[in-house]
Amino acid sequence: MIEHLNRPLVRRSGRASLLALAVAAGLSAPALAQTAAAPAQPAPAQPAAAEPTAAVAPPERVTVNRILVRGAQRIDETTVLSYLPIQPGDTVDPITLDVAVRTLSRTGLFADVQLGVQNGDLVVQIVENPIVNQVVFEGNSAVREDKLREEVTIKPRGIYTRAKIQEDVGAIVELYRLQGRISATVTPKLVQLEQNRVDVVFEIDEGPETGLDAITFLGNSAFGDSDLREVMVTKQSRWWRLFSSNDNYDPNRLDYDREQLRKFYTNRGYYDFRIVSAIAELKPNDSAFGITMTLDEGDRYNFGDVTVVTENDRLNGDFLRQLLPIRSGQLYESDKIEQAVDALTFAAGSAGYAFVEINPTYRANPETDTVDVTFNVSEGQRVYVDRINVIGNTRTIDPVIRREMMLTEGDAFNRALME
Repeated sequence: MIEHLNRPLVRRSGRASLLALAVAAGLSAPALAQTAAAPAQPAPAQPAAAEPTAAVAPPERVTVNRILVRGAQRIDETTVLSYLPIQPGDTVDPITLDVAVRTLSRTGLFADVQLGVQNGDLVVQIVENPIVNQVVFEGNSAVREDKLREEVTIKPRGIYTRAKIQEDVGAIVELYRLQGRISATVTPKLVQLEQNRVDVVFEIDEGPETGLDAITFLGNSAFGDSDLREVMVTKQSRWWRLFSSNDNYDPNRLDYDREQLRKFYTNRGYYDFRIVSAIAELKPNDSAFGITMTLDEGDRYNFGDVTVVTENDRLNGDFLRQLLPIRSGQLYESDKIEQAVDALTFAAGSAGYAFVEINPTYRANPETDTVDVTFNVSEGQRVYVDRINVIGNTRTIDPVIRREMMLTEGDAFNRALME
């Protein structure tokens, strides 16, 4: 919903009435918005305007003699004509005019566009979008105004558009959601001023901060609820967490916690662990959420066969396998997979292959509770040292420093020599 002063800037006759600024904001029930200096009576609610259409459609195809632009104030006529997909001498019909209207409307420069043909002349009647005089926030106490201004795209002296208002309302609501205020609402208002200017007012109802009453787990037997809660960033609301922001409901943070739980289990042998569901339920009085997570822990796995497959003969797979921190029969740990990738990357870099791609693939064997892991090493482009820059040497000249280095310009890059 948007509210506005009943000060129409331009009137439009016929069934295609001029788009009111309130309708341009994309909200369907305009009411009253007042400036402190000049209160006004509420404007009657208006239905949302339809998609812009040609005001006067020719009964048949007509050749355009001239193009006349009317209603331009700030925007130069040549700018309008540059967006218009019609030139003098073109033949137009109702479909052509409709396409042209939509093309001009998509520029975001105009609140309303009408096209019609009169005596062979194409008349382009436009109403420019207003200029923003100031942006005001009302009702915000939990979030500072400077933080709100960082979130919105609409700025003073910028062009007002419906799309910007819709985007900014969503950004403000998201900001409050991250603060734990799920029920926060934002109502944009417009105050129409002279010279086709507007004040944009975001009226904010912050709502209560929504805490977390309880975090409950179902299906866990290997670890208790308290152990799993320690893994999560999201915490239950307690009095000693008065200054914490992690004890409110945030869907994004909950997604992060799901990943943390997955890492916790897979790093302790539970290769096929999964979260069946994570449900957040709001209490009837909207005071707090309750989160219930249903888990499928699965069985505990050990490492099975561990192999390294390379595309380059110079990178021996058997030798690289000896560098891995993984051995068959050890408890499966996802962290060791990452360590193994790092070890292989370093070894390839030491051989002069700085850009290798290492993709581990897995094969689970439920009958033996083992996981076979294959590290596929793809050769990247071999890189060479182009230039060595020495910076910060105030007492020792460059040649002395370069003489002590293991790498010189033109050598194949070798991470081991560099370190």
